[in-house]
Amino acid sequence: RMILLWVYFLLIGMQCIECHVCASNGTTRSFSCVGIKVLQMPTDIPQNTTYVEIKMTKLKVIPSEAFSGLTDLYRIVITENFALEEIGHRVFRNLPGLLEITIAKSINLVIIHKDAFWNLPNLKYLTISNTGLKILPDFSKITSRQHGFLFDLQDNTNIELIPPDAFLGLSNDYISELRLTKNGINEVQSHAFNGTKLEKLFLTGNVNLRKIHNDAFQGAQGPVVLDISSTSISILPKNMLKSIKKFSATSTYNLKKLPNLDIFTELIEANLTYPSHCCAFANWKKNQSAKNPMCNIPHIDQDEPGWYNEHCRKVTEVTCYPRPDDFNPCEDIMGHTYLRVSIWSISILAITGNLVVLIVLMTSRYKLTVPRFLMCNLAFADLCMGIYLLIIASVDIHTKSQYYNYGIDWQTGLGCSTAGFLTVFASEFSMYTLTMITLERWHTITYAMQLERKLRLWHACAMMLSGWVLSFLIALLPIVGVSSYMKVSICLPMDIDTPHSQAYIMFILLLNVIAFFAICICYLKIYLTVRNPSFVSASSDTRIAKRMAILIFTNFICMAPISFFAISASLKLPLITVSNSKILLVLFYPINSCCNPFLYAIFTKSFKRDFFILMSQFGCFKKQAHIYRTETSSAHYSNNRNGTWVSTLKTSEATLYSLVPLDPQHNTPGRATVSKGNKGDAPQSPVQ
Repeated sequence: RMILLWVYFLLIGMQCIECHVCASNGTTRSFSCVGIKVLQMPTDIPQNTTYVEIKMTKLKVIPSEAFSGLTDLYRIVITENFALEEIGHRVFRNLPGLLEITIAKSINLVIIHKDAFWNLPNLKYLTISNTGLKILPDFSKITSRQHGFLFDLQDNTNIELIPPDAFLGLSNDYISELRLTKNGINEVQSHAFNGTKLEKLFLTGNVNLRKIHNDAFQGAQGPVVLDISSTSISILPKNMLKSIKKFSATSTYNLKKLPNLDIFTELIEANLTYPSHCCAFANWKKNQSAKNPMCNIPHIDQDEPGWYNEHCRKVTEVTCYPRPDDFNPCEDIMGHTYLRVSIWSISILAITGNLVVLIVLMTSRYKLTVPRFLMCNLAFADLCMGIYLLIIASVDIHTKSQYYNYGIDWQTGLGCSTAGFLTVFASEFSMYTLTMITLERWHTITYAMQLERKLRLWHACAMMLSGWVLSFLIALLPIVGVSSYMKVSICLPMDIDTPHSQAYIMFILLLNVIAFFAICICYLKIYLTVRNPSFVSASSDTRIAKRMAILIFTNFICMAPISFFAISASLKLPLITVSNSKILLVLFYPINSCCNPFLYAIFTKSFKRDFFILMSQFGCFKKQAHIYRTETSSAHYSNNRNGTWVSTLKTSEATLYSLVPLDPQHNTPGRATVSKGNKGDAPQSPVQ
């Protein structure tokens, strides 16, 4: 029975030890308070204690001078005390042997008194993490003399501000690492690091950090290594960059512009967010600001090549990551002068030509016919293409030689999305309208004698409404996530990383190829129809064929190279680089937009008539306008007198061919001939 009683008391004692008491260990000279039963700080800590651990207690306050007199103490760990709210004044005071303090995982700790840290000359490691602190404690009286001091302040999400002189007095020697990571910091104020000597500063993970004052490092030496990754900083203070040798800013998406490179006097390595920023350092070499005296040691370049390259070379290159990719090479939007000149010329030509066509057609005193309506739509589509080219040309001039600093804002901003939308909409709507114009001409010529099958204006409106909707939706898809306009500087949807994006590009290309072949087939049918001697005089065949050949050729040289290289790229087998694709963009892509207003409108006689009549209202070209009015009136009088009627069929010279009823005295009944006459009020549409 006595044995059972002793066993019982022994088990009770073991449970008490496990269930949370404060105890000292004479062998290890350690003292620990562990467990939820600890409600207040003990006062009987042995004087020779070297290590104190306070863990998972119910302590609310660590009272003043709790560790007073523990001169041999070198390490204090206060962790996982979720009830802890306050650390009193002079808690860490006059502890000459103290090397390390850790305060962690105490989320309700909101107060560390101003005088909590006092005279800790040998303190080397200070950690304050995962607490509820709202303001930075006062470290001015620590005055550590240890070389290589390390301060770790992390996961304190309520600390929002680094005030002036925040670390003054923390250490009299160099601070090897100052880790201010994953806090709630949103601002670093002026002179925040005054009086410090920094080697490495980490501000990583402060996602709300948007501002570092330009004088934040005034009065400080260093840092040599700076990491602002995963922050919201958009501007780098110049004063903090002069001494940096290694700079990291990964996942810092708001940092879209770098300061003048001459500020990076010591920089050797940079890890940035955007590849385009590395273009700034690609061809930039810097002079060493000062040469280390050890560089004069004989054969130092052979014995320590790495150290020699870093400290002794007069001119050094900066290693930068990530490297620019194939989609964003280190060049301006228009990489060559001839492209820059060409895009300005073509954009101005396209805008001027199509704007003139729109103004003349929409202000004409003649009735709005189907051909005129279709031409207005075509001119609008090609005008959008001209505006796109003008936007690209303007941004290229604005960012010339410094695109690496503007590229991110441009490609991720509203401007690039707008330009991309315009060019895709213009390209698809222009191709659609060209197809409709060709079909309308084929239908008009094929069924010239069947007035009941004549295409009405409301038919054309319905067809073009479908084209507007289709083109709008195709241009909208990259904005909502199917492919992207952000991939390249010219804002074309070149993103094929996902199956949806790849299918989108293939769909557009297939649509354009089908439209091109439809145009070719219709022109072939038109040519075979008008080539019939009973329909048009055979002497006109050559001119008609040439005009059709020109129209098909302009479509072909616009479509063929772009489609060929785009199809290969969409299959992830690119045959040309993005730099070379810009040649296609400038010299081939907008050909239709420049040629269409001339081939379909400006070169036609009816357009010249409308143009001169319009200009005569402003006092210009009155003589030419009078001639056209006279011709029109004469033709109208002659046709009415002879009982003739005018068809919509024209030749390549834009002259009007009238279907005239045969005189029974000279012709066989039931036959009709085609005679060449002057143009009247009947609508015209040049044969494409």
